[in-house]
Amino acid sequence: MAATAGYVQKLGAAVKKVAGKRGSSWYTPHMAAATRAIMERIPLVDLVVEVRDARVPLSSEYELLRNFPHSLRHIILLNKMDLASRPQLKVWRAYFEQQNLISYEVNAHNKEHVKEFLNFLQARVRELTRTDHANHTITVMLLGIPNVGKSALANALHQIGRISAAEKGKLKHATVSPLPGETKDISSLKIGSHPNIYVLDTPGVLPPMIPDAEVYSKLALTGAINDCLIGESELAQYFLAIHNLSDEYKKWAKLSMNHSEKITVDGMETSSDSELDKRRKQYATDHTQDFVVHDVRRTLFETVSSFPGNPEAGKDLVELIEAQFSELQKAFKVLVDTQARTKVAAKLLNLYRTGRLGHYTLDSIPRNS
Repeated sequence: MAATAGYVQKLGAAVKKVAGKRGSSWYTPHMAAATRAIMERIPLVDLVVEVRDARVPLSSEYELLRNFPHSLRHIILLNKMDLASRPQLKVWRAYFEQQNLISYEVNAHNKEHVKEFLNFLQARVRELTRTDHANHTITVMLLGIPNVGKSALANALHQIGRISAAEKGKLKHATVSPLPGETKDISSLKIGSHPNIYVLDTPGVLPPMIPDAEVYSKLALTGAINDCLIGESELAQYFLAIHNLSDEYKKWAKLSMNHSEKITVDGMETSSDSELDKRRKQYATDHTQDFVVHDVRRTLFETVSSFPGNPEAGKDLVELIEAQFSELQKAFKVLVDTQARTKVAAKLLNLYRTGRLGHYTLDSIPRNS
């Protein structure tokens, strides 16, 4: 949208600044080494599962796979589906089908989702074994940019696959972290028997250069690139710009003090002398508490709905976001100091990335599709 263009340009300028500093880029030496190792192994595996972020189905594309032809051996897996817009997921599923691409959606932290995907994967494997791989050990490579949930998925597939096969022995674990770039090596985990199926968890890899500022901005916002390379405050402004131009805030109308005199948390009314008041005092600065999330949602609704200007106009949007930072500081109980803005931004980004501030799909279907 035109109104968010200013924030995209600001983040784009930050990208160029980072890319120009030696040693500070997102493309680290271990990422370059991982790229070479992955490229050597791709032709040797039986199936490639390209893990993308469901919030950015196109921007999170794994660029290295462009050098390989799409086939029945390539599956696009949209992970973190619980954080994306459900109606938009259906649109993207239809888009990939139109492009003759195999796609699937999953939440790697939902056992039922993972079990269903494992069944889907095993069905693909049976097709392979019927054609040219009878009694062959099958290898499935998980590929993707950083922080799309490859390791969490690998662990879940390993755990559920071993239980389904009634196998004994110590479970292996791939390293899982909310920060991008934690997986450094390729690891192998068994996920099935008869035939034996192994999944290869690989390090997340980004291209050395990302010329499109909007793509970079989306990847940074969803956590594929370390916040420290750009700045949490800038990313939080970008999120607020997207949020303010969406309809997500309207879902929280019932939380507004203008609509209800009683405080409600997750639909339950509470009195002033309730257990909630004790929790408010004890965990006042813990932004993950339900009552804090409630206050943040209410603040976002009230600041947008009562704003006299037009958020779709650039200057008005900037004014609204500045007002929101001030009000969010109160909601988060952040003390006034030189780091207050950064603290507010960090808390806000965490709530967005964990799905507690709505469900967003940031990419749009290409116009020429």
